[in-house]
Amino acid sequence: MTSTEYLGAPESELAAAGALCTAREIEQQPRMLRQTHALVAGLHAQIRAFAGPLIDDPAARVILTGAGSSSYIGQCVAPLLDRRLAARVDAVPTTDIVCAPHLYLEPEQPLLLVSFGRSGNSPESLAAVELAESLVRDVRHLAIICNADGALGKAPVARSMTLLLPAETHDAGFAMTSSFSCMMYAAMAALLPNGSMDARIDAIAEATARVIAESLPALNELARAPYDRVAYLGSGVLQGLAREASLKLGELTNGAVATCFESPLGFRHGPKTFITEHALVMVFVSNDPLTRRYDLDLVDELRRDGRAARIIEVSAQPRATAGADGIAVPAMADAVDAELLWPYLAIAQIHAFLRSRALGVTPDNPNPAGLVNRVVQGVRLYALSA
Repeated sequence: MTSTEYLGAPESELAAAGALCTAREIEQQPRMLRQTHALVAGLHAQIRAFAGPLIDDPAARVILTGAGSSSYIGQCVAPLLDRRLAARVDAVPTTDIVCAPHLYLEPEQPLLLVSFGRSGNSPESLAAVELAESLVRDVRHLAIICNADGALGKAPVARSMTLLLPAETHDAGFAMTSSFSCMMYAAMAALLPNGSMDARIDAIAEATARVIAESLPALNELARAPYDRVAYLGSGVLQGLAREASLKLGELTNGAVATCFESPLGFRHGPKTFITEHALVMVFVSNDPLTRRYDLDLVDELRRDGRAARIIEVSAQPRATAGADGIAVPAMADAVDAELLWPYLAIAQIHAFLRSRALGVTPDNPNPAGLVNRVVQGVRLYALSA
């Protein structure tokens, strides 16, 4: 009887190494994306009836919010949604809203607060909902969550809707993986016009499945290399992805690998000093013809500098000159950058997972001392009057 494998390793080996949950949750993403698409498609008329009065109003605002990885979902999709919806769309972390609510919540501007939460129990997420209720005259709440028991989906507010994703997306591993990808997909499918993602889901899911299967040899080689820092770079919607990739590697290696993120153009303005001879640079290359030129100019410049250990191009339009320093996303050469988010994300997740294992860290619980937790602890909340 053949044992089940995830990310190229037997289930029994992964379980013994404290890595099974994370490996399984990374690998399940193509299937979970399809399930999420079907779920949102079935609810789209209801979502539209609830959110339409705000997202169709040029005077209104949509805030995409969450803490940690959940906030980076908003940073990935906000630029696209802002272009496609009549309302203004911003990504604002709950951690910013809670500590400085008057900077982000306008009392007289109608607001749709879209809250992302794997568990739905982060204290800042609950506080952000309460603050919006207190400060904004016309506010609606859309909670996109993965946990049926999450408090965020049961918040006692007058106008709210909860989009509960398939139970398997409630990742049991420490780091958000399938929860991140599926909440990100749900936000786009829910807020864009009905059917906008119908022609995209198959290509997105298939490309994600292929990079999970085909990028393992290259990523295993990187994971065993003796670098001690990684810079992730991406332009446009891919900058939010670079930030999530940076966090994922930091989380899963328990801080053993230093990370940073930037846009390729922004990297020259100081952050380039992060590079040492022990640094890896991973660039998520855009498919947009203009943006791509800027991305590749920076890649070529870093290679001419000769300082970094490796410069890896993650690209749906791979260059032959990249050779072993390129990781290709197949069958997406004509995709818009928003469609690249999911296969690129899988590459970043696998890289973090394999590096964690190479360092002897347990990915499912990389910080056994409990200094960081799946649901943040130790947050003291203060009333507005304070």
